[in-house]
Amino acid sequence: MKAATLFALTMIALARLCAEDLPKNAEPNPAEVEPPILPGNLVPEESIKSQPASDLGQLERKLMRAKENAAAAERLFKMGVLAKLEAENRAMRVVKLEAELAQARLATAQLQVDQKQQQFSAGEIARTELDLAQMQLTQAKQAAEIASANQKKAELDAAAINLARQQKLLALGSGGKSAVRRAEEKLAELKRASQ
Repeated sequence: MKAATLFALTMIALARLCAEDLPKNAEPNPAEVEPPILPGNLVPEESIKSQPASDLGQLERKLMRAKENAAAAERLFKMGVLAKLEAENRAMRVVKLEAELAQARLATAQLQVDQKQQQFSAGEIARTELDLAQMQLTQAKQAAEIASANQKKAELDAAAINLARQQKLLALGSGGKSAVRRAEEKLAELKRASQ
């Protein structure tokens, strides 16, 4: 008891000594709270125009990693290390990234057509270059439509598989009615959206 009292008195004395060293006005200056604008945050106009190309590279790398992960997940599922749901999620990520990449390519092709149109209007390029860019845009549109359709189909299939899984879990007594209802609602929502 004496040791605890001695310890408490020592702590109080130290607190008073430390309090004397603190400045009297502890309120922060409002100007100090706001961070300054850094030159790195200001993006020049040229880098905005070149950004889709870097996004394409990033998306392509993400897609390659996702494909590798999906293939590895399938092997791990067969070995019993990974759940089937995780393998399905990784495969769905591949489909989503393919659709995202197709949309990014479409946006890049649209930018190129716009640039070629301006150059053609100024007389800097021939009509054949503009036609080539428009043909690439048409191909990118078709690829984006196919990728979007594949994504919708994959999402619909995944929702149907999830509904069947939730119904099996409910029948086994391991699942809940609310999970089945959510799965049914998700499937119905995707069916309405696909029509």
